[in-house]
Amino acid sequence: MVKKIFTFLNKEFHGVNEAALLLGSFAFLSQILGLVRDRLLAHSVGAGTNLDIYYAAFRIPDFLYVSVASLASITVLMPFIVQRMAGENGKKNAQQFLNTIFSAFMICMLVVSIIIYIFMPQIAKFIAPGFNPYSYDVLVQTSRIMLLSPILIGFSNLIGTITQLYKKFFVFSLSPVFYNLGIILGIIFFYPSFGTYGLAYGVILGAILHLVVQIPTVVSHDLLPKFTSKIVWADVWSVIKISIPRTLTLSFGSITMIIFVALASKLSTGSISLFTFSFNLQSVPVGIIGISYSVAAFPILVRAYASKDMEKFRMNIIGGIQQIIFWALPITILFMVLRAQIVRVILGASTFSWGQTKLTAAAVALFIISLVSQSIVLLLVRGYYASGNTKKPMLINLFSSIVVVVLGYIILHLFLTMPVLRHTIESLLRVSDVHGTEMLALPFAYAIGSLINVGLIWISFRRDFFVGIKTGISNSIFQSITATSVIGIISYFSLGVFDKIFTLSTFWGVFLQGFCAGITGIIAGIIVLHFMKNKQYFAVRDAMSHKFWKRAISIPEQTDL
Repeated sequence: MVKKIFTFLNKEFHGVNEAALLLGSFAFLSQILGLVRDRLLAHSVGAGTNLDIYYAAFRIPDFLYVSVASLASITVLMPFIVQRMAGENGKKNAQQFLNTIFSAFMICMLVVSIIIYIFMPQIAKFIAPGFNPYSYDVLVQTSRIMLLSPILIGFSNLIGTITQLYKKFFVFSLSPVFYNLGIILGIIFFYPSFGTYGLAYGVILGAILHLVVQIPTVVSHDLLPKFTSKIVWADVWSVIKISIPRTLTLSFGSITMIIFVALASKLSTGSISLFTFSFNLQSVPVGIIGISYSVAAFPILVRAYASKDMEKFRMNIIGGIQQIIFWALPITILFMVLRAQIVRVILGASTFSWGQTKLTAAAVALFIISLVSQSIVLLLVRGYYASGNTKKPMLINLFSSIVVVVLGYIILHLFLTMPVLRHTIESLLRVSDVHGTEMLALPFAYAIGSLINVGLIWISFRRDFFVGIKTGISNSIFQSITATSVIGIISYFSLGVFDKIFTLSTFWGVFLQGFCAGITGIIAGIIVLHFMKNKQYFAVRDAMSHKFWKRAISIPEQTDL
């Protein structure tokens, strides 16, 4: 049985659709535990002071991970390892290289972590300026505990290069599962005894499990990195030079979240929690669609560009965009129509009130506006990386991150000073009777900034790769919009029908109402796509008929905590 699992994980894929569908399936399974984690947090902790502290405490360790630990990423290290393994005394050379990178990584992470640990009281003032003295003190200690997590997960990703090199994808894919499992155990067993610190201990437990699950595989191949005093700094610098653009791009997003958390800390108690819950919910379809298609397309784009087959390069970019739109538009409308049902099913608990449910659902509706744009940006950035141009997407993302932050300040100010704007948004999202709606300014700003980001990177990408060439995506976009409109309308009216069938005071009643309404809308959309002879619909149907689950996968590494 185990042999069969390893066998199908090692097969090669031949098309973006098949690989992306399989990646999406794995991403979906990984996200399930994340949703269970959030539900437990909503149930056991509740959207209040303790959860605000916990989520705020994540920001500095997360920034440390994406800005320092990600320099030694699998994406960057893999070519170096492969090159050394291919030469004479390959395994010995690879071991020396790993020892060098591991030693430099540990020295750097420990030094930076110690500095942050010492200055955490000063740093915490920027993370949550709106916290009271008690919350501020707990935030400092919780963040200090969590500083272990980027070190452990960074090391885990480093040795993940070996598990992927030997095609142990099943082992590698277990790491994020065990990470979330550790956090869940912390919520269940540590939080009742240690409070917010218990949640932090759960994060550390998850990070340890993330690392430990991969160690036996690495040890079996005799490539476990060891500390060495003979660091080859030329090798370290070679890795850093390649990593910097990617690391900076990730860092911009982390800094944006730090600033948004700081803004939320000045609002009503629970604003950080509700903002994070809604962000996590909208991240599920982004991970399943955007990351899956961008990762699946990347090796094909690299080979096409390297062989100067620009027609194939452009074809895969356009095909990826069309498929992203095909999937993302219906999910966008379903999230908007079924937002209350989705939030109640996933987060609904005794400590998570109806008002908090409505406010989180409204934030999800604003975030989900940018699903298409976020997913396309991920694909176009990979397209630039495939061409060897890492500077341009980095600069565009830097500018876009600045725009998002500025919009966050401006829109929040308008929410607080212009009652007309605030009341309009409240009425549209049906939260006029809910306290703390000023928090909605943040997801609103994020969504607008994301739309600006995709516009800028598409203009740049088209100028670089599509000059004088028609993309031919207008027809597929029209068909997707038509089907999406049908899905939205049918789902919306179906809610009223199933409202009379199911009891909405129970979990299963709410779940079945939303599920049946959504399925009814999806079936109507499929019928429309079939009669319109939509190419993306038939491409997906063909990919599923080819047993896509037997194809090999390239699992994306963890890009945040």
